Amino acid sequence: MIKKITCWIALFFIALPTFCQQENWQPVQHKILSQWATDIDPKVPLPEYPRPQMTRENWSNLNGLWRYAILKKGENKPSDFQGEILVPYAVESALSGVGKTVGKDKELWYQREFEVDRGMKKGQLLLHFGAVDWEAEIFVNGKSVGMHQGGYDPFSFEISDALISGKSQQLTVRVWDPTDEGPQPRGKQVNKPHAIWYTPVTGIWQTVWLEAVPDQYIASIRNTPDLDKKQIIISAQVMHAQSGQMVNISLMDKGTLVEEKKVAAGEEAIFTLEEPNIWEPNNPFLYDVEVSLMNGRKVLDEVKSYTAMRKISMLPDENGNQRLLLNDKFLFQYGPLDQGWWPDGLYTAPTEEAMVFDIDKTKEMGFNMIRKHVKVEPARWYYHCDQIGMLVWQDMPSGDMGNRWESRPGVIGKGTEKERTPASIAIFKKEWKAIMDANYNFPSIVVWVPFNEAWGQFNTEEIVKWTVAYDPSRMVNGASGGNYTLEGQIMDMHNYPDPVMPDPKIWGTKQIIVLGEYGGLGLPIEGHTWQEKDNWGYQSFEDKAALKERYSKLIKDLKPLLPMGLSAAIYTQTTDVEIETNGLMTYDRKVIKLDPQFLRQLHEELYTIKIPMK
Repeated sequence: MIKKITCWIALFFIALPTFCQQENWQPVQHKILSQWATDIDPKVPLPEYPRPQMTRENWSNLNGLWRYAILKKGENKPSDFQGEILVPYAVESALSGVGKTVGKDKELWYQREFEVDRGMKKGQLLLHFGAVDWEAEIFVNGKSVGMHQGGYDPFSFEISDALISGKSQQLTVRVWDPTDEGPQPRGKQVNKPHAIWYTPVTGIWQTVWLEAVPDQYIASIRNTPDLDKKQIIISAQVMHAQSGQMVNISLMDKGTLVEEKKVAAGEEAIFTLEEPNIWEPNNPFLYDVEVSLMNGRKVLDEVKSYTAMRKISMLPDENGNQRLLLNDKFLFQYGPLDQGWWPDGLYTAPTEEAMVFDIDKTKEMGFNMIRKHVKVEPARWYYHCDQIGMLVWQDMPSGDMGNRWESRPGVIGKGTEKERTPASIAIFKKEWKAIMDANYNFPSIVVWVPFNEAWGQFNTEEIVKWTVAYDPSRMVNGASGGNYTLEGQIMDMHNYPDPVMPDPKIWGTKQIIVLGEYGGLGLPIEGHTWQEKDNWGYQSFEDKAALKERYSKLIKDLKPLLPMGLSAAIYTQTTDVEIETNGLMTYDRKVIKLDPQFLRQLHEELYTIKIPMK
């Protein structure tokens, strides 16, 4: 289903890339590198199919060595380039081979050639970008084919009209990214990294690829499970649809046809399952989906996807405290704060194996959930969470900060709403919707988190109400860690290092009580830190034994909170990140600080605590 592309393979229509034979790339050697840095093939890094929720056969990976230039903002396209950059690693990263900053007064330019066979000029040729931070304008053969703003959502353009005669075509990309000097969502990126704020990420940081489609083609799929009705609802949006064309949708159970529906473009196909196989951490069962665009009996376009039967909801226990339920059963959700940063690739994992390593180790440690913190991952990351049965809480990346934070619930007079400009508000709303749309189909995502610790928090009730209404199939943690709201289903307190919770007698009847961040136990490992000194954790230790003892104490103190009303907790954090050394693993992933089997046994005790329900 998923095809790997190498330089010597010509998939149907794409000839050898111009830069395929160039092998002069090497990482910038100024910081530590992960164990996978040496595994990268600069000819085609990250060759895997980038969109597992909607696969086609005819595609080509454009990752690899491109030309780059950094120019003053507003200057014309460069006539000369300054060197080569390895796409899709951000220009500031070691793996880009560049390691330079850009800033708000400059723009980053990319350029490469690609080749298209004559036969491919029939129908449409789509140019896809997994993610570009932040504003990107795309040119094909000198013609602007579109502009996109948003650092965390995928986008694409039809480029057939911009192609010229002959096979060779030129692709140019202009990027502008103000980082923390602009109002856009940017997570933890700052121009001057310090403490919990990290190196900027500018430019292309996910896969770039081409895809051949007919004139009328399937543009997107949307699937929604309804466990109460034992139904899965699937619809497909068709681009340039014509009268009489129909969409054929098949639901498959490990190769066996469950049911087939034929509907109009955009119309819902409802599949009723008498005995559905339910997706959960211990049984991550996925149904395969095949979607075809039909003109009579002729297949115009077809894609493959998958879906799952999964429900996330809330219900009071016998004491009246709201509980977080998975598939109508209480499951204590426990996982690490996962920021998704890499010492060599920054936002971008060096390889697929590296990306999967973090998820697999988290599962091995006995966690059943990951909070993806103020960052959005490539689609393949969520695909692997779907495959392995890992629950995900997905944050909206923060930005436009500066308002005051109040971490104590029920306190008035300190916390403030950010006074955003109309442009800033529009940027936030557009990108948050785009992120939710792009990741809607992943069953692993069970909670949306629009705000964290008041960072840029604004119009809280409006944004949270909209999020709840836009996706009623998930829970919404409206304000994680402060500047709380009774909108949304979750009351989320942060506390370091020890576990605490809001008083369920006050909050528990209306909202699910969770501990959205705690822990942060630090242990720097010599030879595996971002810098040699001045590293930190919320509480620091000198050896693994002391760290182990303190973590055991945290779990011991956490357990009594569960019967009192606690439904979930999130430990900070999966890995060290830059000068933070409070990870369960070092930043380079070469040292695991606490034995995974020890952690698994400790965590299993949390899942065996019985919570009587009403």
